[in-house]
Amino acid sequence: MAKKFTASVKQLKPDSKFNSKLAQKFINSMMWQGKKSTAQQIFYDAMEIVCQKIKDVSPIEIFETAINNVKPHLEVRSKRVGGASYQVPMPVNAKRQQSLAFRWIIAAARGKKGRAMSERLAGELVDAYNKQGGAMTTRDNIHKMAEANKAFAHFAW
Repeated sequence: MAKKFTASVKQLKPDSKFNSKLAQKFINSMMWQGKKSTAQQIFYDAMEIVCQKIKDVSPIEIFETAINNVKPHLEVRSKRVGGASYQVPMPVNAKRQQSLAFRWIIAAARGKKGRAMSERLAGELVDAYNKQGGAMTTRDNIHKMAEANKAFAHFAW
């Protein structure tokens, strides 16, 4: 049976400031308890801070590059063969790559304490743009795990 997706992809409208569907999707995934205006305010404040930190590139380009840098290409999945479970490296489809990148960036920003969320998010986006930070560490760990379990790749059918 094929996976069914909701019509949210068709209904998703680009955000008002940058006219980007990717930014709107990120705002939606960052939202807590339906507080979209709060999530938008945090995101736009973070974009202003990013704009101040890196002046020669537009903030939406920095955001898109950061997301692309964090996207994983491989992940490990448990596969039960006989009596044993193996961690089998498998490629990640595009939709899951994007959602994992969003999740890791938001989790890394929420994990830092002591500053406003917009500052933490801006810092994490700049770090991801420069291929550093918590989200990139998570991605690298996933890739290392997949590389270490490359011997079990023949179980991926």
